[in-house]
Amino acid sequence: MEMLKQMILSRGTVKSGGVLRVDSFLNHQIDINLYQEIGKEFYRLFGSENVTKIVTIEASGIGIACITAQFFNVPVVFAKKSKTSNVADDNYVGHIYSFTHQCNNDILIHKSYINENDRVLLIDDFLAKGSALEGLIDIVTTAKAHLVGAGTVIEKGFQGGGDKLRQAGIRVESLAIIDAMDEDGTISFRN
Repeated sequence: MEMLKQMILSRGTVKSGGVLRVDSFLNHQIDINLYQEIGKEFYRLFGSENVTKIVTIEASGIGIACITAQFFNVPVVFAKKSKTSNVADDNYVGHIYSFTHQCNNDILIHKSYINENDRVLLIDDFLAKGSALEGLIDIVTTAKAHLVGAGTVIEKGFQGGGDKLRQAGIRVESLAIIDAMDEDGTISFRN
C-alpha cells in the first residue's frame, strides 16, 4: 500500500533493537484517513471470505480493527491482556510474548464472543515474530471457529513471523513488509 509506505518513510523512526516508531500516525496519534485506506484494503483482500467477526488484541489493533469492521459490517472482538473485575470467568486463553513490551502475557476472549459458526479475520498493527497472532490463532482454533486469515498493517519481514505463519498454512496479508531497516533511518520494503 503506497500511502502507508510513504508515511513510514517520511514519518517513521528507526530505533535500536529493531524498533520502528510509527506512533505519529498509526498507534498513538492516529491518521484517520490512513485508517480508512487500511480498512478498504483489508476489505479488498478479504471481502469475499464471508467474515463474521474481526478479532484483534488490545491496544493498538483495536482502532484499525474497528475501522476495518465498518467495511465488513461485522463486530470486533478484542483479546484483553489482563483479567479485570469486569471480565467474566469463562474465557478462551492464549499465551503471547510481546516484542514491544518484552514480556509474556495471557490474552483473554470471553467464550460467548467466538464460536464454531464464526469466520474470523485477525487484524493487527504489527507482525514481527508472530507471537500475538499465534495466541489469537490458538483462541480461534480452541473456539472451533474458521480462521479466514490475518491482516497486518506493517510486517517486519526480517523477523520471520509472517513467513512462519504462511508456512503453517495461514493466509497472512501485510500492507507493508519491511525487509530491512537500519538505525540510520534506511528502510527497505519487500515488493
